Amino acid sequence: MNNVIFITGATSGFGRATARRFAEAGWSLVLTGRRRERLEALRDELATKVAVHIAPLDVRDAVAVKRVVDELPEAFARIRTLVNNAGLALAPEPAQKVALADWHTMIDTNITGLVNVTHALLPRLLETGAGATIVNIGSVAGAWPYPGGHVYGASKAFVKQFGYNLRCDLLGTGVRVTDIAPGMAETEFTLVRTKGNQEASDKLYRGTTPLTAEDIAEQIYYVATLPDHININRLEVMPTRQAWSPFNIDRDS
Repeated sequence: MNNVIFITGATSGFGRATARRFAEAGWSLVLTGRRRERLEALRDELATKVAVHIAPLDVRDAVAVKRVVDELPEAFARIRTLVNNAGLALAPEPAQKVALADWHTMIDTNITGLVNVTHALLPRLLETGAGATIVNIGSVAGAWPYPGGHVYGASKAFVKQFGYNLRCDLLGTGVRVTDIAPGMAETEFTLVRTKGNQEASDKLYRGTTPLTAEDIAEQIYYVATLPDHININRLEVMPTRQAWSPFNIDRDS
């Protein structure tokens, strides 16, 4: 049987690395993202190895999501793995300083977008049955609060709980659900979060050893290729050089 993976946010970071990892293993790829030129470049890179279908897509648009799924070519119609990777963080400032529009963008992408894609693809995953896998990209921020995490962390907590609840509903169907929660990883994440501040991005990763996009792609591949009877509910992955700090205390001066 031809294995097909559907990846959102495939134009950079975890999504692009995941496309490359699964291409190495011979899977057919459905790649979506907002930047058409990057999708086309990735298709041209990987199409020499495997079958690739691209679809420019903003996951926040439920009508567009359904159209992309409904119009999948026959060779890509039977989805074995969905990777809900599209997401972002914005506004690392304290909540009281953040523009409401940035909160809405995170909610619309990280929550509404993930729900849109999952709902549209569930019938196909159920048809695949045993071994079908939904991988949701969460974050350690969904379990561990930090200053400036506000809506981003809350949205990733939703991703975690949504996955757990899906597991309950999908019991007996053979469809698996995993929340992969990365810690610090060096991708375009911080550039997006700081709206292009390269200095801030460099400062965050300087002098340490963060995760790479390829590290997370390898975990996604591991989860998706386990024997059908095994489900990893949640996989929290941090760099060895990252851990937790003591509680912050506000003290009288």
